[in-house]
Amino acid sequence: MDRSADNPRRRPTMSDVARAAGVSPMTVSYAYSKPERVSAETAAKVREAARQLSYPGPHPAARSLRRGRVGSLGVVLGERLSYAFEDPQAARFLAGVSDVCAAEGVGLTLVPITGGPSDARRVAQAAVDGFVVWTTSDDDPVLEAVADTGLPAVVHAGPSRAGIPVIGIDDRAAATAIGRVAFVRARRPVVLGFPLDRARVRQLLPGDQVAEVRFPVTRHRWEGLREAWTDDDRAASQVRLAVCPLNHVNEGERFALELLQGAEPPDAIAAMSDELALGALHAAARAGLRVPEDVAVTGWDDSDSAGPAGLTTLAQSLRDQGADCARTALGLPTRGPVRHEWRVVVRTSSRRPSRPRGPAI
Repeated sequence: MDRSADNPRRRPTMSDVARAAGVSPMTVSYAYSKPERVSAETAAKVREAARQLSYPGPHPAARSLRRGRVGSLGVVLGERLSYAFEDPQAARFLAGVSDVCAAEGVGLTLVPITGGPSDARRVAQAAVDGFVVWTTSDDDPVLEAVADTGLPAVVHAGPSRAGIPVIGIDDRAAATAIGRVAFVRARRPVVLGFPLDRARVRQLLPGDQVAEVRFPVTRHRWEGLREAWTDDDRAASQVRLAVCPLNHVNEGERFALELLQGAEPPDAIAAMSDELALGALHAAARAGLRVPEDVAVTGWDDSDSAGPAGLTTLAQSLRDQGADCARTALGLPTRGPVRHEWRVVVRTSSRRPSRPRGPAI
């Protein structure tokens, strides 16, 4: 007797299909999960019985439990959810993650972080097989939450945690290299930077008064840029750090314009991203300044907009880094080293050194 017919609101079960097809529940299970173990005739009976009962198949969660995997990779953003779609570099990174997920037949789950107490619970409850953590702060509790799940995990660009690998570039070395280009013949340089910590306070600091920096990316890029300035026996106090709460063109333009119209306008702006650098270029244009004669500007990432803007920048492949992060979290072999490659791309927004440091290459 078909019990599902007695209660049309009840969801048909595998046992209902087995009774209707005249087979065992195990045979129905094999028809869905291991079709090679069921004859074509029996499989046809199961499909016909399922069609008549409107049986949709085994619940995905139940299948996942039996397989011991969910079939989805979690990406912990550390930013508002819209950041994944608005920030060009985050989009590049996620494109690399999604390339691997598509190739492996794995879903992608975005786990946004709000900064509230629910973040750790959201990570713990995420139905995923592993985690990719977008760069965050040293004291972010989601790092411990990710570690506590016991699932495979990787952090992009830091911070590092015992047992969790970090994939990215050597931000400090790269920052030193771009800084040496940015600060050519500069006297009043400014670094247009990322937040120092999760409080994201907008502030302007002399280089010798920058205290604890809890975002590793901000810390390493600041250290490298400061090193590029002080290597020529120039005082750290002479380079200022303009901390932007958001990585956005509009934020870079607002802060840069304020500085360019201030009492000590910078003659060189080294931005920690192309977004902030493009904003600085807009500000220079609004202030009627020539680039690079009056103010040199450099960026970071070599985004699609950098070339047309003539922006000197630091090139890296966030797509490749995203792909390697996904492979690591899924237990697959990576195609590149943990430390990825980078290079300085010199365009028209920076000054040429009057005396090259070495032979032209």
